[in-house]
Amino acid sequence: MLKKIADFIENLIETILFGSRWLLAPFYIGLVGALVILLVKFVKKFIYIVPTIADASSTELILSILGLIDIVLIANLLLMIILSGYENFVSKIDAIKDHVDRPEWMGKVDYAGLKLKVISSIVAISSIELLKVFIHISEEGDRSLFSGNSLWEVEVFWLIILHLTFVFSGLIFAYTEKTMHPPHNDH
Repeated sequence: MLKKIADFIENLIETILFGSRWLLAPFYIGLVGALVILLVKFVKKFIYIVPTIADASSTELILSILGLIDIVLIANLLLMIILSGYENFVSKIDAIKDHVDRPEWMGKVDYAGLKLKVISSIVAISSIELLKVFIHISEEGDRSLFSGNSLWEVEVFWLIILHLTFVFSGLIFAYTEKTMHPPHNDH
């Protein structure tokens, strides 16, 4: 009798714990809302760019397009987090199981893979931000970087350090994951 009560309590606790994964669903729905916000921001930027095409310099146009690419990369990252996170932590998405447009990576990206993709996306976004700065520098003319004469140069220096930190962190994480989970040989 005591064993049955203990088994019932254990089963109840495990059911509650397993069911608690559904508490994450509103987070993913909120991220879908963030995706909508990014869409609005993208459309706003795009509408701003179109009338200025004729008068904008090529550098201004490139910088504007890089801004759009930034938004797209962040949106892609957000979608990857939404779909992978939901499938890894809440429930399999069976509604589109056999859909022709289902991305191949869905259901195959584990938590470590998702973290690697997030880090890779952050490095890509950071690279675009640095590219914008360097294009802006070339537009300003030949400046001597790191002469220590301006706050602007210090900001560029720290942007480079931040980018290199992202790159280094990504490499260390990828190496750690590869070491901890080596690929299986099927030979």
